[in-house]
This record gives sequence, C-alpha cells and structure tokens, in this order.
Amino acid sequence: MKILVSDPLSETGMAFLNSQKGFEVVVKTGLSEEALCKEIRGYDALLVRSGTTVTAKVIEAADSLRLIGRAGVGVDNVDVQAATKRGIIVMNTPDGNTISTAEHSFAMLLALSRNIPQAVSSMRKGEWDRKSFKGVELHGKILGVIGMGRIGTEVAKRARAFNMVVYAYDPFLSEEMAKKFGVELAGKEKIFKEADFITVHTPLTDDTRDLINNKSITLMKKGVRIINCARGGIVNENDLLAALESGKIAGAALDVFETEPPSNPALIAHPKLIATPHLGASTTEAQEKVAIDVAKQVVDALHHGIINNAVNAPSADSELLKVLKPYIVLSEKLGKFLSAIASGRMQKINILFGGKAAKNDVSLPSAAFVEGVLKKAFPEQVNIVNAVHLATERGIRVEQAKSDTVRDYADYISASVETNEGTFSVSGTFFSNRNEPRIIDVNGYYINAQPYGTLLYVINKDLPGIIGEMGVLLGKHGINIADMTVGRHRPGDIALTLINLDQPVSDNVLTELRSLEKIIEAKQIIL
Repeated sequence: MKILVSDPLSETGMAFLNSQKGFEVVVKTGLSEEALCKEIRGYDALLVRSGTTVTAKVIEAADSLRLIGRAGVGVDNVDVQAATKRGIIVMNTPDGNTISTAEHSFAMLLALSRNIPQAVSSMRKGEWDRKSFKGVELHGKILGVIGMGRIGTEVAKRARAFNMVVYAYDPFLSEEMAKKFGVELAGKEKIFKEADFITVHTPLTDDTRDLINNKSITLMKKGVRIINCARGGIVNENDLLAALESGKIAGAALDVFETEPPSNPALIAHPKLIATPHLGASTTEAQEKVAIDVAKQVVDALHHGIINNAVNAPSADSELLKVLKPYIVLSEKLGKFLSAIASGRMQKINILFGGKAAKNDVSLPSAAFVEGVLKKAFPEQVNIVNAVHLATERGIRVEQAKSDTVRDYADYISASVETNEGTFSVSGTFFSNRNEPRIIDVNGYYINAQPYGTLLYVINKDLPGIIGEMGVLLGKHGINIADMTVGRHRPGDIALTLINLDQPVSDNVLTELRSLEKIIEAKQIIL
C-alpha cells in the first residue's frame, strides 16, 4: 500500500511509518494543486498538515485513495464533502496540540499580567524603566474561561495552581465536572462583568464570531485583560483596538487573527497588545504528537480496519448503513433542532427509537443525534464517531432506548435534553416509506414540519391575525414562505409556529419579528 506525505512531518512520525511492513511511503512536499492531481494516482492514503489544500479536483483525480490523514485539528484545508462522496475517510488528530496550546495561552496570560514583552523591548533599547511596566498578580484574580473543552480545561487547571478563581462558561459542562475541575460555572455576562482576565477557547461559529465586541466590552470592568489563542474572529479587532486606546481594556494577547497574516497594523503595533504569529501548536512535542498520532491512525485504518478520529466515517457495514441512513439523517437534524431551542447547561440526553426504527442497531442514529446536539458548539471537533464520547467527557449523560410499541406512527424517534433550566423535547417520523422525514412534536405541541433548510421557530399568542402579520413582515423583506405548521394545546392559548423559508433571514428581520406584540419568542434554525 502506498502513502503520500505532502507536508513535512516530524522525524519520529516518519520513522514510525517507514518501520511498518507493507507500506511504501513517498514524501513530496510543496506540490501545487495541478502537481498533486498528477501525483495522487495510485496512493491509498494522503497525509497532510495545513500546507496542502486537498480540493475536490485533487480528490477526483485520486483513483485509489482510501483515506486522508490530517496531522492537526482543523480540516478546513480538506474538502470533506467531496471526500465523503467518494467514500474516502478523513481523519484528524484532535489531542496532539492540546498541551502546547494551553501552555501558550497561559504563557500569554503571564506575559500580559507583567508586561514582559514590553519590558524586554525597552531593555533592548538600553533603557532601565522600572515604573512603566508595573504589573498585577494572578493570585486571587478571577479568570473567565469561555469554552471548557480539552484546551480550556488545561488552562483552568494551571490557573487553579496559581490560586486564581476560575469562572467557566460552557453550556455542555455539567456541574459535576465543574466541581471536578475546581471551577465555578458562570454565564457569559457574569464573566464579562466580573473577570479580571478572560481567555477564549471555542471554535469560530456564528455564535462566537465577534464574541468580544463593543457590546460585551461595555459590560467588562475597567482594566480587564483579554487572551485569544483559539480562533481569529472571536475577538472583534477594531473594537478591541478602540478599547485598548480608551484604557477600558488594560491589555490583550492574541495568537490568532481575523486574517493571517494580520491586516490591522494599528492593533499589532499597539503598546498594550502582545501578538504572536499563531504559535499555539508550534512546539517540538506537539509536532511530534500529531505526526505520530496520524501515522498510527493511518496504519490502524489500512492494516486493521480500525478507524480513529474520523470526521466523516461511521463504523458499520455498507448494507446496514443503507438501512440506517434515513434514521441517521433525521436523528442529526432532530439533534440540531433541539440544540437550537434548548436553553441552559446540558445535563442529560435521551433518545428513544420506536416501531420499525427499533428493529435495528440504533447506536449510529443515536450518535448522530448527539452529534447534532453538539454540532453548533463544536463544529470542528464533533462527528458521529466521537459525539457520545465528547458528551460523556463533559459530564452529559446519554441514554438510548428502543420500544416495539407502535404509537400514531409506525416509525418514530423521540428525544429530549435535560438542562438546569428544564426539559426540551422533539419527535420525528417518516412519510412515504422513509423518504420524507417530518418533525411531529416539539415540547408537546403536535405539528408537521419538514426538517430541512431554514426554519423559523416562533412561540406566539394564539390570536387572530398573527399568521398574517408574520407573512406580511417576511414578504416586505422579500422572504418567501415554503411551508408553515402551527401547533397549540387549546384555542386562544400559546401556540408554536414553524415556518420553512426559502432563504435565511437577517438579524434585523428577526428583531423586527420579535417586536410584534403577539410574538413571545422567535429563533432561526438552520438544518
């Protein structure tokens, strides 16, 4: 079997690959897309880091490729959808960078608290300035950690060793796990208002983009310090610069930027900013770990059929997958839907497969539901293979059950999530012999909605004219309604309205919709 390594890997990783019998390992780095298209023929596996972009064109040119291994976490340089269509497994190495990135984050925190880079720069100019660089102690200070995944957890551990008080925000971290880590669960607003230092460790999503902006900075205490070693775009750089200029933020440390290299020279040159060129994973140990991890994963996959850290490959034989596919697709959509409407810290996930759905092994559809629940918070990390593990790791219990009982539908999936604010539920089924999935129940409201595309989730007063008001408002903005369903318990009570739209709506339209007198709640859900 042939393996192509198109980006530099550590000597240890290469040595492991070359020591394995039955493999021909070829190293060719710096290939253009055209050159890679010509080279890729005949290879069973392709190993990359961030330098190689594996496009749909490259994947189409591959005639023998079975898997793509990414030495690192992000797979945005791989066209995963194109690989999936060709049946090519894409795997990453999510654990190898954890310690290095956590240590870099904490190094930034220390440097920020004592103005170390600025003092070094002053000394190199021949100055002896002991007054300008007076810092602050970490002891007793409040550190707000936004995102308690692997890296955020490691940062919190180090902060506790410095006797810092750690506030942690993560909707998927249970109180039990928070106690285990010695942190206090807190909302984002509390962190913004009370923390002396704030460090972010989340992926970049619609919810986390510009998380640190004028609005959140206004809530913060004067003299707060900000660290971002996660993803560029979580901190709004223009708003950060303004806050540094005004003195609202005493200092900031960034390892990642909205564009890389950064295109904001005024921010980079600011004396209160510490900037490093995306060095979070740039340690000898991290490079070795990810190289060894990806090498071992490739060998396990090609030699033994063991798939680890796949971002697109469920483990089941092809015939069973054909049977399970409709359930997997519906389960993931139900999970995404429930994640969008639930509020509070998640504690438990329940999934029940009933009727015909209960006749098969439902572990994959169950995992797909959990993946859907977690997808919004962890888009780069979670997949059908690791979803249940990620939930369990955060102290979220996952319970799966089957029932032969046939209710109103011969085939159904019922699920709920329990949070510290309540229980939220959804059920789905199929029409036309599993060809048409439907959402049939949301929090006890009986409905009939198509789980695809853009959905408006509206809680409204069941009063005359409300449907017309919503339709007029959407029409005014050129937004077409594809389908609509309304559920209520009794006339004149509170109703649930789900509206399928032909395109997403803007935040301004949502705000206008929420301002209608008869609207209690309105959310946009993308499935």
